Amino acid sequence: MSPSLREVAAYLDAYLHVADVEDDARALNGLQVENDGTVTHIAVAVDACQATIDGAVALGADLLLVHHGLFWGGLEPLTGRHGKRVRALIRHNIALYAAHVPLDLHPDVGNNVVLARALGLAELEFFGDLKGQRIGVRGTLSTTRAAFLATLGDTLGVAPFVIEAGPSEITCVGIITGGGGSMIHDALDAGVDTFVTGEGAHHTYFDAEESGINVVYAGHYATETVGVKALAKHLEQRFDLTWEFLDHPTGL
Repeated sequence: MSPSLREVAAYLDAYLHVADVEDDARALNGLQVENDGTVTHIAVAVDACQATIDGAVALGADLLLVHHGLFWGGLEPLTGRHGKRVRALIRHNIALYAAHVPLDLHPDVGNNVVLARALGLAELEFFGDLKGQRIGVRGTLSTTRAAFLATLGDTLGVAPFVIEAGPSEITCVGIITGGGGSMIHDALDAGVDTFVTGEGAHHTYFDAEESGINVVYAGHYATETVGVKALAKHLEQRFDLTWEFLDHPTGL
């Protein structure tokens, strides 16, 4: 028997500690759009955009699980493209659940820890302060910078931009997926010699260069594909639900 949407949403709220994790007010973590009350097939994506909503429709999904929800633009009227997205979800009976920072820092299915494990990091620890929360993951790894970058590229399917300001023989890697370029100094404080994130501002080149740390920009989108997939696998095991990933890369 298929679980109810209420049951799945309540489980996700508790499992991801949604009520306890500080986040941007626009994230609106949790259930953002309801369906008629059941879940049989899940579509998974990084972003709730028209392309992924249309993809969920094509898959016949009744739940779309995303990292970035509908409301990053702030308060908007239900007109234009925003209204089109919401109408499509409701018309096709698709619920929408979003998990932003709660998914980034989760110790089992979080973007950071999942990527760290995929890259073979050992002795994992959390580091970095975001609204009083430890969000990043650091771990040990004995390899060359070139070999590490090859593994990262293969894992995420990207050609990362690299600031080669640290050692060519690396021993400690820190990861904060998405827009973590502003947290280079947190990585330095954690003793990291190579920092992996999605993207950063122009001035972070000099932060890396003058601090002697390797900084790897592997793409905001690419680095945040891993958590939603891990969460979907968890729901598959917990509720015996099928799921499919909707890949809609931005190249950013």
